[in-house]
Amino acid sequence: MSAGATRDVLAIIGGSGVYEMGWLEDVEEVSVSTPFGLPSDVVLRGQVKGGDATVLFLPRHGRGHRFSPSTINYRANICALKMLGATHVLSVSAVGSLREDIAPGDLVVVDQFIDFTKRRISTFFDEGLVAHVPFADPVCPILASAVHDAALATGARVHRGGTYVCIEGPQFSTRAESRMFRTFGAHVIGMTNLPEAKLAREAELPYATLALTTDFDCWHVSEEAVSVEAVIAVLNRNIGYARDVAKSLARKLPDVSQSPARHALEKCIMTAAGASSPDAEARLEWLIGPRRKAD
Repeated sequence: MSAGATRDVLAIIGGSGVYEMGWLEDVEEVSVSTPFGLPSDVVLRGQVKGGDATVLFLPRHGRGHRFSPSTINYRANICALKMLGATHVLSVSAVGSLREDIAPGDLVVVDQFIDFTKRRISTFFDEGLVAHVPFADPVCPILASAVHDAALATGARVHRGGTYVCIEGPQFSTRAESRMFRTFGAHVIGMTNLPEAKLAREAELPYATLALTTDFDCWHVSEEAVSVEAVIAVLNRNIGYARDVAKSLARKLPDVSQSPARHALEKCIMTAAGASSPDAEARLEWLIGPRRKAD
């Protein structure tokens, strides 16, 4: 159990395929209302069999895949998990490969992001209260290391580190775009981890991504262009690995007391207490209330 925490709480954000969690007990569905609206779905909460941690699971697209990457309420999702006591956040995400050495079926524990989204709100501090949070190293290295170790134990082929390009979607990229992203030095491409990772950092939540590679995107001339059928076929094979990683991680969560996320807001709120709007203060009470009272 992490230092300074009465109970570790692992929040898992992923597709509905990860929703089958027979390794939990005392499972309940929790409805959460946030200042940013409703999250993608109810949150599944349970206790790890044979472990100390509580687990929260939130299907980012909603059960039945109701929300496109652009219409996911990322702020409500992260806020809901924080309000429910999350101490660690594992994102499980399907991606395309931009590298020859990352094949469909491989797992990648990414450590960097490039944001090519266009329509999404990427901060909690958008009106009436301003904060500028460092994001140079967007993934918690402590949590990512634990995810990597858990992934290796599954027997899957695992890559440690890599850059994830997040596009708006819901369409896949053009060949020209795919080739351009390769020149950036990126490793995988997806549609969901931003602004999710940015919001997790603002919420001071250690965050790591387990990327499930499903295809070669469309840059690979010897492979067919991306199809939904091919993506789903490979993803279904990878879901078992993702469940095993989540289960292993939940049973032995790392101490993230020294994570760069834990005090990300320290000295980053620019707006003086008397200058912020009452609406903004109320909207962010769940996050900065104790800090403002201390000031």
